[in-house]
Amino acid sequence: MRAVDLKVKIAISDELTEDIVSSTGSLDLASGEIGGIEYQDYDAAARGLPWDSDDYEFTSGMLSHNGKDVEFRIDVNKTTGQYSVSATELLEIKLRAAALFAGMSGKDMLGSLDAKAGGGKAGRLH
Repeated sequence: MRAVDLKVKIAISDELTEDIVSSTGSLDLASGEIGGIEYQDYDAAARGLPWDSDDYEFTSGMLSHNGKDVEFRIDVNKTTGQYSVSATELLEIKLRAAALFAGMSGKDMLGSLDAKAGGGKAGRLH
């Protein structure tokens, strides 16, 4: 049996006081780990890693699909250099992405859950 690949491409922004360093990477939706970081117009070998800079502030990510975006916080382990998303943030990303990309509101999603819990009977009429 082959493992399912749950990685999605994301845009990453390392925010510095006077600059934003843009990159892309892959977010593993199972673990929250981010890998395959590729910086755009930034030479990490010459300038050092963005999060190691004295004026580093924070890192955020963006998951996009069909012109719709979900923005989220990224944690950086400054010892290992690993980018990741916390378990709580990962759950929030999944919920927001499902709602946004499926075109459903939170209320619609809850209504769908209520209908399933009620033995398949719809909780509202259309």
